[in-house]
Order: sequence, then C-alpha cells, then structure tokens
Amino acid sequence: MKNKYVLITGASNGIGFELSHFFLEHENHVVFAFARNAGKLEELRKNITVGNSKNLILVPGDITNENDVGRLFTVIKNETSRLDIIVNNAGTLINRNFLSLSSADWQSIYLTNVFSIAGLIRVLYPLLERNNFSESERSHILNIASMGGFQGSQKFPGLSAYSSSKAALVCLSECLAEEFRSTGISVNCLALGSVQTPMFEKAFPGLKAATSPAEMARFIGEFAINGHHHFNGKVLPVSVSTP
Repeated sequence: MKNKYVLITGASNGIGFELSHFFLEHENHVVFAFARNAGKLEELRKNITVGNSKNLILVPGDITNENDVGRLFTVIKNETSRLDIIVNNAGTLINRNFLSLSSADWQSIYLTNVFSIAGLIRVLYPLLERNNFSESERSHILNIASMGGFQGSQKFPGLSAYSSSKAALVCLSECLAEEFRSTGISVNCLALGSVQTPMFEKAFPGLKAATSPAEMARFIGEFAINGHHHFNGKVLPVSVSTP
C-alpha cells in the first residue's frame, strides 16, 4: 500500500502527541512531527509502542518562525513530493480579562492561531496541490479550532483573544476551501470542546475537561483520513455540550 504523508503541528504534547501515535498505528502513514520543544519530540519517539518508528520524522521548529517553516518544507520535500494530510493542531491560549490583555497578548495569540497557520499553508501549498486528481487522492488540510470560536456557542470570560482567533481560523478554513476547490485540496475545521491537555490545565487550573487527548486524537485522526471524502469547507463542532 502506498504511503500517506502526514504533517502534525504542535506534536510534542497533548492532542498532537497522541495524534502522532494514532497515525503510526497504521504502517502506511509517515508522520512529520513539528513542534518547538525538541526534547519533547524525542520523548514522542521513545514512547512509540506500536507502528513503525522509522515512519516518524521529527522536525523541531516554531510555527511562528518563517525560517523554521521554510526548513520544514525542505525536510518534507526531501522525503516526498506530496503531502496528503496537514493537521494544524498548534495553538496558544491566554485566559485573561479583556481589559488586562496587552497588545502583545493579542498579537501573540493571532500570530500563532491564525497568521502562522495561513503562512504554513502558503509555504506547503506546492506539496498539496494535485493535477488531474481523483476524489480519493485529494489532500486534506484539517484546522483545529475551538467551540469558543464557533458561532452561537457559549462564550467564557477571559477568552476573548483566544476565542476570536479561533473564529478567524474557522472563517479562514471556509475561505480556503473555496479558493482551493479546483486544486485537489480539501479544507475542513473541527471546533473542539474542552480537552485535558497541558494548555487547558495551565489556563484552567483544577478544572476537569470533558475529553482526554487520546480520545480526541482518535476522532481527529479518523476524520483527517476520511472526512474530506464527505466534507469540504465545513466547520464541525466536536463537543458533548450544546453550543
């Protein structure tokens, strides 16, 4: 069976860590794991208990750094001429009262959660585009947003910057699906409810999330593999609560 090549951003912990394991359970998936913390990426390799470790390619780097994203493109291009799946999982969260948020806070959140994702897609586009493609060969960009950015959902104090940045990512996903419609690239977005990740625990000390990273990673992984055969330009809420 032909290998499928998958890029996961924010792969060093939480959902990204578990998602890397999910894809490596399938021998025909080659995973490019991209994250800032090189040490935690090495832990990812050490913790592989299933699948083929040779199918894991670690790429330390910061999604907000254009040079790192350019290097990521080179690493992928040296391995393959096509990228089948991108899961834009990397993100940042600040839980702080609106009046206490600085301009630097807003810029940091939007840089990571919106601008860097747009930049990464732009750089990697040549690896995603398909000529004379069949539906089964479409590449899939899957952006990970939040229920906080889902229109009509319950909003929470302290999350104005985070939730509005995820709303921007939702709209970007819908726009790119239209721009890429004839290229063989599908773009979808999952708006997640609470997940017990290190980012969640730091922002909400003592709170218990509804879902574990492993549970959510399995859902995301299955959707990344199959969802674009049924959806394009869609934003799907993934939450046990009512918006």
